[in-house]
Amino acid sequence: MSTPHLSAITPLKDEFDSKKAYGKALEELQEQMLYIQQALYRQEERAIIVFEGSDASGKGGIIRRMTQLMDPRGFRVHAIGKPNPKEQGRHYLWRFFQHLPPPGRIAVFDRSWYGRVLVERVEGFATDAEWQRAYQEINEFERWLTDDGVRLIKVFLSIDEKEQSKRFVERLSNPRKYWKLTDEDLRNRQKWDDYVEATNDLFAHTHTSNAPWLLVDGRHKWRARAHVLRQVIESLSAGIDVEPPAIDSSLLDAAQEALGIEIDTPSPDT
Repeated sequence: MSTPHLSAITPLKDEFDSKKAYGKALEELQEQMLYIQQALYRQEERAIIVFEGSDASGKGGIIRRMTQLMDPRGFRVHAIGKPNPKEQGRHYLWRFFQHLPPPGRIAVFDRSWYGRVLVERVEGFATDAEWQRAYQEINEFERWLTDDGVRLIKVFLSIDEKEQSKRFVERLSNPRKYWKLTDEDLRNRQKWDDYVEATNDLFAHTHTSNAPWLLVDGRHKWRARAHVLRQVIESLSAGIDVEPPAIDSSLLDAAQEALGIEIDTPSPDT
């Protein structure tokens, strides 16, 4: 299994010749996500989808589109920032245990426990000893999750400095996007090379057989969104029967009697 590296990122195929074509493909993928979510719920499966990536790489945009048609009762998105006072002083993984999904649910992390070996490492919030041992702690944590039957998907979205500059300018030029750009984003950009090094180290230490990384070229939003949704759908549907179950015959009989009509139940394929 080859280890991802930012220098070897593969550009995504240009598959959309118009916004209409992209929109149609996106709708089909969103519909599939809904069906898979319903199947996971019925079969009491648990899933965690982790999104990491450069600032302005499109994590939020993909999460919004991925969950747009999903039943909000069956998933939760956790936007991870700096630990609050209750979380400070505890082991850094403690707060993530609070967000693990129950049976039949999906947890989506917009940034995650990988902050320990990214921002905390680069900004000096963790000592060398703390972030260096975190690789083993994270691998053990993820092994614990997957051994317990959790479906774990890890996505890293990558953009280059040129594309990030373009997106920062776009945010500064749109009053509805001002809130997306922070002082922290600008500070992080000054340490671009340090974050590249930390990211490649992250891949080298935590790209494992049970929890591999999906490294995605995020420079083209339409392509990245479609690609990530397809990969998530493929991973979540593995070994899952996504077809709706047959209606319970006793329920059907009771409904026909209560409504005073005969109900012709369609097959799942109609």
